[in-house]
Amino acid sequence: MSLTLLLDLDDTLLVNNMDTFIPAYLGAWSRLVADFVDPKKFVDALLGGTRQMTRNRRPDCTLQDVFEAFFFPALQVDEAQFREIAERFYAQVFPTLRGLTRPRPEAVALVEQALARGYSLAIATNPLFPLTAIQQRLEWAGLPVERYPYQWVPSYESSHFAKPDPAYFSEMLGYLGWPDGPVVMVGDDLELDIHSAHKAGIPTFWLERQAANPAKGEEELSTVGALGDLLPWLDRAPVEDLTPDYSSPSAMLSTLRATPAVLDGLCRNIPPQLWVQRPESGEWCLTELVCHLRDVDQEVNLPRIQKVLAENNPFVPGRDTDPWAEERKYIQQDGRQALSQFVVQRMKLVDTLDALQPGDWQRTARHAIFGPTPLSELVDIIARHDRLHIRQVKEVIRTVVK
Repeated sequence: MSLTLLLDLDDTLLVNNMDTFIPAYLGAWSRLVADFVDPKKFVDALLGGTRQMTRNRRPDCTLQDVFEAFFFPALQVDEAQFREIAERFYAQVFPTLRGLTRPRPEAVALVEQALARGYSLAIATNPLFPLTAIQQRLEWAGLPVERYPYQWVPSYESSHFAKPDPAYFSEMLGYLGWPDGPVVMVGDDLELDIHSAHKAGIPTFWLERQAANPAKGEEELSTVGALGDLLPWLDRAPVEDLTPDYSSPSAMLSTLRATPAVLDGLCRNIPPQLWVQRPESGEWCLTELVCHLRDVDQEVNLPRIQKVLAENNPFVPGRDTDPWAEERKYIQQDGRQALSQFVVQRMKLVDTLDALQPGDWQRTARHAIFGPTPLSELVDIIARHDRLHIRQVKEVIRTVVK
C-alpha cells in the first residue's frame, strides 16, 4: 500500500521535554551573546520573533523572513556579525544540548520498518528552528538524514507556516506533491499535531503518553496508542480511514492558503531562463502555470464566490481558461511578477472565505456544467485545481532544473 507518514520529532521520535529544553537553549544562547548584546534583550527579541513566526499568514514570506524582520530591528545588531555568531552557536553550542534528550529505539525500528514497506516519510516537526538544528535533533534520535531518505524535513528557511496552523500541513503535502493514497500524521501534542492535522483533513495517530486520559470526544478524533502500535493499526485499518478528506471548510482553506506558499518555496531559486522553459512542446512552463493560477483567481474564482454571496442562487457560467495561455502570451510575461500578483489575488480570495459564517458554505448557485452547486463544492473545485497544478509545477521543475 502506498502510504505517507508525517512524523513529529520532539517527544515522538526523540524524547525531548521542551519545558526543559527551551530554557536550556535560551540559556546557552544568552551565555554566548553576553559580550555582544544584553542577554535579556536578546531573549526578548528571540521569543518575539518566534511569536511572529507562529502568527504568520503571508504565503510569500518564509518563517525566516518573518523572524528576521522582527529580530534584527528589535535587537539593533549588525546582521552579518550576528549571522557569524549564530553559525558558531549551532556548530559548537547547540550540540551540547544533546544530553537533555534521549533516543527512542522503538522510533528507529518504526522508521526502518516503514521504509522497508515502501512508505514515504516526512518529518512533521514545528519549523521554528534553522534546518541544522532540526537535522541535529534527528541525529540525536538515531535517525540522521544521511541514512534515512525522508521526503521532506521542514525548517524556518523553507516553511511559511507553523503549527498549529492547518496550512502548515497543507504546505508540507504541497512540497510532497499532494501524494495520492493514505496519509497519516503521528504525534504526541493534541493541539499542535492532532487538532491541526485534523483541520487540514489528515487522519492522525495520537501517542498515548499525552492521551492516557483523553477528554470527552477526543478519542473519536484520533486513534490512540504507542509507537509500537502504529504499524499493526495501519495493517488492520480500512484504507478509507487512512485517506485524507480535504473537503471540510478548514481543509479547503488551508489548501488555498498553502498553494502560493508552496509556489514561493519551489520557485524562489529558479533562474529566470528556466521559468520559460517548457518540459515538452505543448506543455506549460512555470511562467504559464503561475499566470494561469493568477488569472483564474482574479477573473473566475473570486468573482464567482462574490456572486454566490451577493445573490440568491445565481447562475454561474463555465469558463474555458486554458486558451488564455496562448491568447494572452503568458510565456512573454514576468513569472516572478505573476507569482506576486497571484499572492495578492489569493489573499483576497482567502480573506473572503475566512469571513464566511457556517451557513454561507451551503449557499447555492446554478452552475452551467454541474447544475445546482453549493458554495462548498465551488471552493472544493478551486482546491482540487490547486493540487493538480502544484503537482504539475513540481514535475516541470523536476524536468527543466538539472
